[in-house]
Parts: sequence; structure tokens; C-alpha cells
Amino acid sequence: MNKVILPKKKAITIFLVFALGYYISNLLRAITATISPNLISEFNLSAGDLGLLGGGYFLGFASVQIPLGYLLDNKGPKKIVSYFLLIAIAGIISFSLSQNFTSLLISRILIGVGVGACLMGPLTAYRVWFQDETQQRANSWMLMTGAIGMLSSSLPVQFFLPIIGWRSIFGILAILTFLSIMLIVIFIPNWNKENIQNTHDEKGSLKEVWQNKFFKSLVPMGFFNYGGLFAIQTLWAGPWMVKVSGYTPEESANGLFIIYLSLLFSFLTWGYFVPKFSKNVSDAIRLLKFGAPINLVVLAFIIYLGPKAGAFHWALFAVSSVFLSLSQPAVGMAFSLSNAGKALTSFNLLLFIGAFALQWIIGVIIDLTMNLGFSEISGFRFAMVFFLLTSLFSYLFFLTKNYKN
Repeated sequence: MNKVILPKKKAITIFLVFALGYYISNLLRAITATISPNLISEFNLSAGDLGLLGGGYFLGFASVQIPLGYLLDNKGPKKIVSYFLLIAIAGIISFSLSQNFTSLLISRILIGVGVGACLMGPLTAYRVWFQDETQQRANSWMLMTGAIGMLSSSLPVQFFLPIIGWRSIFGILAILTFLSIMLIVIFIPNWNKENIQNTHDEKGSLKEVWQNKFFKSLVPMGFFNYGGLFAIQTLWAGPWMVKVSGYTPEESANGLFIIYLSLLFSFLTWGYFVPKFSKNVSDAIRLLKFGAPINLVVLAFIIYLGPKAGAFHWALFAVSSVFLSLSQPAVGMAFSLSNAGKALTSFNLLLFIGAFALQWIIGVIIDLTMNLGFSEISGFRFAMVFFLLTSLFSYLFFLTKNYKN
């Protein structure tokens, strides 16, 4: 790869432009948790419907991860992120006009597809246009921008809901997304693929990635632990606070704000300390062994508390889950340059399919439990027990495969 280092002022502009797109994508990812009471009331959604709807975003997002690396390398972030965001606008407008569940679901999947390049696109650009140390800092700041997007999906959205309604909010998001496209077209440089070493050559293959022992050891954790974390923080924490803890929708939005704010500060702290303690794959494995089960202890405590568990406990769960973020850079470090991109997109695929599956399955378990005559609170607790057990077995699988490290 031949870097084309851009001047500092230009680099800052590029970061800010891409950051807006990633901010929007995370706001759209998490907004279902805040507007779920409105959707349940208006469309008479079951818990399974709500889980499938929330997961539709992740299904769409996951579907483009594998071809995305090839498209970005050959066409460049400017074109690919812009074209994909046009799909997102179509999904956002369709969602705002939906009159039934099927339309909502298809629109949600389109949104997921459309924002699928909002992180990988910028990371591809930073790899070529930024100095190595600047690139690492920009990557961390992008994650913080995503946390701010989730933060914006809570209290700010809840504030405007009774004033303009959720449909108008999505209309505003469509306009904001169009603005993001315009800024990308104006400020992001054109792509010269001759500066990019072809990472799809004969020295690297997806087969090698999926046969790698370390990668295989992370597959269950990526799917259940990490994917389940996404499922909780972008959807089920909200309904839990309303249906189990007895919060009003406004109190639930306050609770989500606390959760996302806690996550933002944990990312800030994490970004400072991790480079000092996790410099290679072995360091990451040791930290994962120690830290990954902490959130399982917190989750077990939440299940035990039931109605007494609220925003503080889910914020604690989110913060204690930060160790899981070590898995992504560890995957990148475990492979050569020819396979690092494929490994990361493959791992992203796992995470988002897991998030889709867990969001849906949790809802199905809640519905099934209630159909068997149990209370809705029991349904939520049974669903979280399923999440806890699958995450525990995934962690034990990782532990047995890496016991020598």
C-alpha cells in the first residue's frame, strides 16, 4: 500500500465529513429503542415483531460486509459511501411513510444496507490518507462519534416525539443524510486505486480466515456475546425498562441516555489505556480471558433483580462489556496484510448477524413465554437467561481454545 498523506487541515475536514455519516448511522441503529412504545402502540407489534424489526438493520448491514472491502478498494470511499447512503435515504423515507409491519421491516433492512459503509469507508480512507498515529486516533474518535449518535437517539429524540412525531423525525434524518452525501461529494478526494495494494490477491483468501484457529475460537463470542451486546444496547434495554422496571417512555429515554453516556465515557477511557496494555494478540487474549466474563456476572445480577434492575444496571452491563471490543483489533493483528481486511469484514459479519438473531430470538422467547401463561416480566427474564447461557458457553469455548496463552 502506498500512502498519500494529506495536509492536517484537509485530514481534519475529511474526518469531520465522514464522522457525520457515522453519527447518523448509529443514531438510526439505536433509535428503535426510543420509539418502540410508539411503534408497538401504532402497529400492535408483538415482542417478536419488535425484535425482528430492530434486527432488520443488522441484517441489512451484515449483508454488505463481505463485498464492501472489494468495492471500497476499487471504487473508493467517496463513491461507495455516497451511493450506499442514497439507499439509506430511500429506507428512511420508506420507514417514515410505512403503514404496516412488512413495510417497516423492509425499510429497516434498506437502512442497514445503506449505512453499511459508514465505518469501513472512512477506515479505508484513513489507512491511505493519514499518518499511522493519526489513523489510530481517528479510528478511536469515530467510535466515540458513534456513541454520540446513540446518545442522540435517546433524550433528544424523546423530546421531539410528542412535538412532531416519529415520522417527521425520520424525515429530518433523511434530510440530514442527504446533507452528509453532499459534504462527501464536495470535500472527500477522488480515489486512485493504483495507490492501493490489492488485498484480494492469491496470498489471501476467506478460506484461510475461517480456518484460522484463533478466528474460529472467537466465532461464538462474536455472534452471541458481542452481537447480543448490540441487541441489548440498541433495542431491548429500552423495553426492559418500560415493561419490567415500570418506567414511563420518558423515563426509559432518560435511562437510555445514561447507558449511552456511560458507554461514551468508557470508550474515552478505554481508548487511552488499551494501547498501553494490549500491544499484540497474546495481550488481547489475556485481557479477554479476564474481562469478558464480567458483563456476564452483571447480566446474571440483572436477571436476579428483575423489576428492581433499571438504567443504572444496564449502564453497568454496557460499561463492563467494553472488554469485548478487544476482539476486533485482535482479529486484525492475527492476520497478514493480505488477509486482515477479509478477517475484519468477516468478524463484522458475525457481529451483525448475531445482533440480528439475538434481537429477534429475545422477542420470540418473550412471546412464547407469555403464550405459555407466564407474565411478561418472566418472559424478559427467560430471554435474558438464554442470552446469558449462550454467552457463557461461548466464553468457555474461547477459553478452552486459548488456554495456553
